Amino acid sequence: MSGSADRAPPHAGVPALRLKKRRDFLRAAQRGRRAVRPGLVLQAVPGPEGTLRVGFTVTRKVGNAVMRNRARRRLKEAARLTLPAAATPGWDLVLIGREGTLTRPFERLKDDLRGALRQLGVAP
Repeated sequence: MSGSADRAPPHAGVPALRLKKRRDFLRAAQRGRRAVRPGLVLQAVPGPEGTLRVGFTVTRKVGNAVMRNRARRRLKEAARLTLPAAATPGWDLVLIGREGTLTRPFERLKDDLRGALRQLGVAP
């Protein structure tokens, strides 16, 4: 049973849309800028004006499917909590999970994301 108490509090800012098409991931990899942190790699490329789009990927180097899905879930939650306040619209972002994504304390993972956003000029 799901009640209103189970829902996360609303956050300020523009909600992020998802990148799902391979061509969007390739465009971010080829034309985008990257910031490498212990817990993640962030690729950023200018996108449609007024929207913030985010994609998530984790390579097989991280581990089996269970470990990759856990890393992806951690990245999604960090993005959900961080991006509305820390990123400006008009960017396509790709968060890439690393081995450290699984073991890094969650607060440090969010700090990694905020630092990468600042480094790439995506933060306001």
